[in-house]
Amino acid sequence: MTISRIIVSTGEPAGIGPDILLDAIQHNFDAEIVVIGDPELFAERAQQLNLPVNIEVCSLNDKPTQHRAGQLKILPLSLKAMCKAGQLDSKNARYVLDVLDLGIDACVNAQATALVTGPIQKSILTHEIENFTGHTEYLADRTKSALPVMMLATEGLRVALVTTHMPLSEVPSHITTENLSQVIEILHHDMKTQFGITNPKIVVAGLNPHAGEDGHLGREEIEIITPVIKHFIKQGMNLIGPLPADTLFTDKYLHDADVVLAMYHDQGLPVLKYKGFGNAINVTLGLSIVRTSVDHGTALELAGSGKANSQSMLLAINTACEITNES
Repeated sequence: MTISRIIVSTGEPAGIGPDILLDAIQHNFDAEIVVIGDPELFAERAQQLNLPVNIEVCSLNDKPTQHRAGQLKILPLSLKAMCKAGQLDSKNARYVLDVLDLGIDACVNAQATALVTGPIQKSILTHEIENFTGHTEYLADRTKSALPVMMLATEGLRVALVTTHMPLSEVPSHITTENLSQVIEILHHDMKTQFGITNPKIVVAGLNPHAGEDGHLGREEIEIITPVIKHFIKQGMNLIGPLPADTLFTDKYLHDADVVLAMYHDQGLPVLKYKGFGNAINVTLGLSIVRTSVDHGTALELAGSGKANSQSMLLAINTACEITNES
């Protein structure tokens, strides 16, 4: 039996990323779990949280072995500055990116089968990368992937996005025939290959209120979204839409849907996070690697307190295991 290796980047060291990883590894997994980071950071945080861990420095050249509860395999990388839970230090921005880069490279070079990422603090990373927008875009650039598709998932609901982290005023200019077509192709492909759904049903939201109301509230539905949907339906895809976003998220449309495609970040994600915040994950589709992530931020005020909820990290690791074990 081949054992998958899952790499974990815990993100901002002063946040809850180390906390939720340390709590999550108290469970067994059907894969090897390797965290990249400073062993002293995890040893100190484990002591602070009173969590039992057996820290083992490892190498990616080692043969993967199945994770045992309480085990912490770590690929060592030193912090740039001392870290105290809850207190940001811009000196560690480079550390966060170095950890992420090592995880990406391990997956690209087939030394690992998936990357799980913890929450990052964008304001800190702008000290290293001007106008840093987020994990999704960074991963796409580093893996040379043309178009990443952000999808969040919780029990009973998946929401993918046509556009991600941009001002609302810029969204309409990115709803083009080319962009929308690429996103639908990636979403359809990865729902089949990563999630094993033979003919995924994709419910597509309109951009404008009431899906444009026959052009009275906007023409993107008439000129772009509807023609793209009809094109793919003719090719045999199972698409519904465009539907008004204010009524799409009801049982009438969702009871047999595999995924909703929203036009922009705050059109679809508030609904998903209301339904499953803390029990959801982020999956980046369209990459050359498998990447899952937590659905929340760094929660600096909870770091080191023992009050952080590790459920999203658990789900992200388990989902990475499921995807890689099926592929």
